[in-house]
Amino acid sequence: MSSAYEEPSGWYSVPEVAEMFGLRQREVRSLLREKRLLAVPHGPNGAASVAAELVVGPGEPDGPGPLPALRGTLILLGDARYDDHEAFKWLFTVDDELGSTPIRALREGRTHAVRRIAQTLAF
Repeated sequence: MSSAYEEPSGWYSVPEVAEMFGLRQREVRSLLREKRLLAVPHGPNGAASVAAELVVGPGEPDGPGPLPALRGTLILLGDARYDDHEAFKWLFTVDDELGSTPIRALREGRTHAVRRIAQTLAF
């Protein structure tokens, strides 16, 4: 893994995600617990925030909602004992084998390649 970290293009609060998805905030928190979505502390108050790359917007196919390939990847990272912060950092750090960040590769549909790399982290 390279050390080049790429900042997310934007951030959403839990209430903003709830509004975008047409859900209640408690339902968004369930998505977080179920590893369908990932939030990390961000901003001056350290509020739970979701990076824009982790969601599919209303105008995109499969949207609005969490990025479909995210859950399986987060489960693999959890199996490798990555906490939410470590998983987030891994998703946004350039991987030499992928030639991009794992989150960009997931958004491009290269789920198998990302998960193959994530599986090796447990060893």
